[in-house]
Amino acid sequence: MGDSRRAVMGRPREFDIDQALERAMRVFWARGYEGSSLAELTSAMGITKTSMYAAFGNKEQLFRKALQRYGAGPAAYATRALEEPTARAVASAFLRGAVRTTTPPGGPSGCLTVQGALASSDETQAVHDLLVDWRNDAGVRLEERFRRAVNEGDLPRDADPRRLARFIMTMGFGIAVQAANGLGPAELDEIVDTALLGWPA
Repeated sequence: MGDSRRAVMGRPREFDIDQALERAMRVFWARGYEGSSLAELTSAMGITKTSMYAAFGNKEQLFRKALQRYGAGPAAYATRALEEPTARAVASAFLRGAVRTTTPPGGPSGCLTVQGALASSDETQAVHDLLVDWRNDAGVRLEERFRRAVNEGDLPRDADPRRLARFIMTMGFGIAVQAANGLGPAELDEIVDTALLGWPA
């Protein structure tokens, strides 16, 4: 009896946990947090609800893991952009990264952090707050990078790092919305070109 119980408890998972999380991320990306039902998630992941709870926890915990995966994968452009040598190059890399990420061939359009926050209710306030913090953190890191650019003489002394960071963040989320509305990479790149015309020299 003891051996049988240990065999059941020690039985390896019958699914690829990494692949299942990737599929869950794409459901959340396409449908948002509230728009993604447990039935849709488990169907896409190819597992039962019991297996989902055992491997990932509840829906909110699954979303948090999916968001981490999104930040380290599709949205990693935001971190890479900060490594560009000039502030203008940072802004360009950030916005063009947003274009590429929100218009993936064969994948969900838009941004998971924008889609995920749509129609948040009182019951999902924790997820809403999580996404607000995620976006605010990206803005803070941009602001810090632009402040460094001012100190290094790459941006004019009178340039406002916070205003520039907010501008880039607003453009990035606007790109995500327009991508979800059906605009393609070429059209969105034209918007980026226009946005950068007024970049402080």
